[in-house]
Amino acid sequence: MAVEKGSLDLPRKPGVYLFRNNDGRVMYVGKATEIRTRVASYFSGSDGREMVPLLIEGSDEVDFIVTKSPAEALSLERNLIREHKPKFNSRLKDDKSYPFISLTKEEFPRILYSRHPPEGSRSWGPFTDAGTAKRIIQLLRAQFGIRDKDCRGKDGCLAMHINLCKGPCYDPEGYPNIVRAVTGVLDGNATVLIKSLQKEMDRASDNLNYEKAAYVRDMISSVQRSLSQQIIHSRFYQDCDAIGFSSLGDSGIVVILHAKDGVVQGKTEYPLIHRGDVSESVSLVLSEHYAHRKPPKILLLPTQIGVSTQRWLKSRRGGAFEARVPMRGDLSKLRMMADRNAEILVVRAQKNSSGSLEQRAADDCADLLELESVNHIVCFDMAQLMGSERVGASIVFRNGRPSKKEYRTYKIKGDSADDLRMMEEAVLRWARKQDEWPDILLLDGGETHLSTIRRALVDNNLNEKFVLAALAKREETLFIEGRDPLILDRRGRVLIHSRDEAHRFVNQYHGKRRRKSSIRDPLEEIDGLGAKKIQSLLRHFGGSRGIEHASIEELKAVDGIGTSMARKIRQHFDF
Repeated sequence: MAVEKGSLDLPRKPGVYLFRNNDGRVMYVGKATEIRTRVASYFSGSDGREMVPLLIEGSDEVDFIVTKSPAEALSLERNLIREHKPKFNSRLKDDKSYPFISLTKEEFPRILYSRHPPEGSRSWGPFTDAGTAKRIIQLLRAQFGIRDKDCRGKDGCLAMHINLCKGPCYDPEGYPNIVRAVTGVLDGNATVLIKSLQKEMDRASDNLNYEKAAYVRDMISSVQRSLSQQIIHSRFYQDCDAIGFSSLGDSGIVVILHAKDGVVQGKTEYPLIHRGDVSESVSLVLSEHYAHRKPPKILLLPTQIGVSTQRWLKSRRGGAFEARVPMRGDLSKLRMMADRNAEILVVRAQKNSSGSLEQRAADDCADLLELESVNHIVCFDMAQLMGSERVGASIVFRNGRPSKKEYRTYKIKGDSADDLRMMEEAVLRWARKQDEWPDILLLDGGETHLSTIRRALVDNNLNEKFVLAALAKREETLFIEGRDPLILDRRGRVLIHSRDEAHRFVNQYHGKRRRKSSIRDPLEEIDGLGAKKIQSLLRHFGGSRGIEHASIEELKAVDGIGTSMARKIRQHFDF
């Protein structure tokens, strides 16, 4: 099935993107300064390449790996194309794309700029800027005197006389120290080289040669950038996996970056429920990931794992194995890159599952009540003011979320001013129009509401079509016929939410009806005082005059009126 733009959720970060088919095979690898924008261009029609429609039609998903910079993305793109040989990539399928810097395997190693490093040599790269790679070699020769030609160490040459070579014909015993220094720079410790360039820049600036100073300044930046690219390709990554971890709440992601033969080759991700212990979450994924594959020689971890897990991994490896938590150097950079990818993925997963958080609440409630499903809830509440504007309302929750298009209001037609008779009328009017029954019909009330509505349903042959329940505000107690009263905990939050939503909706409708009929009580001007509390006050004091002269302590005696609300009422009448 063709990949659809609407199904994609990609980061606004530099990195590479991979179009994959339904078998997971990589169809195309591309690089991007901003992954989301670049991939979106494939669907906009602005990309005129003939292969684009075929690529979209033949792909089922778009994967990605986030890098630290666009330069890293360029190197990683080349490595992944060489590894996967995608059908739609027409270039970069061999080693001619980018150059390497190599040290030959000789008694007195030479430094080489090469797109085909000699067999057995130690190589660094690939370098995305060929000019910078050549300049680095020049700087290394000028700074340390490492040789670049096979002079066999017998005769002096021009390079020796101008201090560009301190090879075997100059100082054979000191040459190994030169090789070690150059190796250190290429491994990322470029302090000596950078300081030399900084001195050169300062001299040019002091001599008012600002053009040269700017050139050297740009060279310093290029050297630092080029050498930092070794996170993508390093001689240290011979056989290792880097484990990244990130979590938001109880949602976690473990990312595994696979590196072999000095190249980052791909990424595997595992979403999981995180219970707070990183070591436990990582160990769980490791046991799953390596159950059917051989672990690498080195495992780079975000935290220490248990001894038993390490022993199991070593036995699966069947040879030398090391689990470490790197703190610095190339291995640390690779592991931190895995963390960055995990952070992107966990944010994306939580955003995409915003609806599933509500679904989880519905599932938790089903488990609590031992029901097959609580994905469809209908909740009723009533409102009136001293018998005027008698109304009811029903709200609907689907999969833990309000379904507002199914909300209904009811203007009570009967003469009864009793909440129970009003609710009975509203529920029966609702039931007669239903083609689909909910999992739970929830009433805002207690045991009396439950028994009254139950009898009405039985009398009308509407019983046993759904679970009938009533939720009392006090202590959030749930009543279901044939069961003991249950005080709801967090697992019942979807029922509490639906009851509160029904209360809000019926009060909104009731207020609208009162305003339309120009009946407005002065108490309605008090913020937070709704129809039900006003009704309780009027019943308790026998009318508005009693409320007007009541003390704070007397007001607090009314059900639902706390200290704060009592003070608001008193201040309203004292003003």
